Amino acid sequence: MSSAVPPAASVLFGERLPLASRYAELLVTDGVVRGLIGPREAPRIWDRHLLNCATMSELIPSGASVVDVGSGAGLPGIVLAVARPDLSMVLVEPLARRTAFLAEVVASLGLDDTVTVVRGRAEEVRDALVPADVVTARAVAPLDRLAGWCLPLTAPGGRLLALKGASASDEVAEHQTAIGRLGGATPVVRHCGVGLVDPPTTVVEIVRERVVAPANPRPAGRGGRRPTSDGGGGRGRSRRG
Repeated sequence: MSSAVPPAASVLFGERLPLASRYAELLVTDGVVRGLIGPREAPRIWDRHLLNCATMSELIPSGASVVDVGSGAGLPGIVLAVARPDLSMVLVEPLARRTAFLAEVVASLGLDDTVTVVRGRAEEVRDALVPADVVTARAVAPLDRLAGWCLPLTAPGGRLLALKGASASDEVAEHQTAIGRLGGATPVVRHCGVGLVDPPTTVVEIVRERVVAPANPRPAGRGGRRPTSDGGGGRGRSRRG
C-alpha cells in the first residue's frame, strides 16, 4: 500500500487525485515487484516522487507538447499527464520491461488519448519525433550529456526541464559552456512548489536558442533497434527514447 495522501496532492492533482492515487498504487505494487521502484521508496512515494514531479507542472504552458526522456516508471511523465490532461505527452524509454509497464499504466489510467510510449534512446529517435515544446528528464545524466540528448528533441524556443537536486547550481556552473555549444541558453535554476512541498522541487530550465547539428548522427543501418511505439495515443505522434 502507498503512504497516506498528503494535503498538497489535492492542490496539485485537483479532481484527478483519484487517478494519481491509482498510479501510486501501481508503483508500490507492480512497480516494486518488477524492480522499477525500490521497496524502501513505497512509504515515501508521494512526497519523494509524485509531488516532486507534479510541482514542475507550473513551468509548462497550457496545451504544450511534452517529451519525457528516460521515463523509467513514469516519473515525471505519467505524473504530469495525470495532473495536466491538456498536455500531449510522449514517454521515451529504452528498456523493454519499463516500456511494458508504462504501456500498462497508460491503459489502466485511461491516458491513451494524450500519452504515447516509445521504446528507444533519445539519440536514436530524434529524427522520428516532432520537436516538442517541453522536454523533461529526471535523474538521467549530468547536464551536459542531458542537453546533448534532449535539446535536439526540443523545438527552437522550447525548453528542457531537468529535475535536479541540491547540486543543481554547481552543475550549471560546470556545464553552461558545453550547453551553449549545443544551442542552449544559459541554464536557470527554478524552485517549484514553494510553500506547497518541502523542500521545493529544483528544476534546471534550458531554452533551446538555436539549432545545432548533432555531433553524432542518429545510428542507422548498423543493426540498431528502430524506435517503436509501445502504447498510448499521443494525438498520432510517435516519440522519443
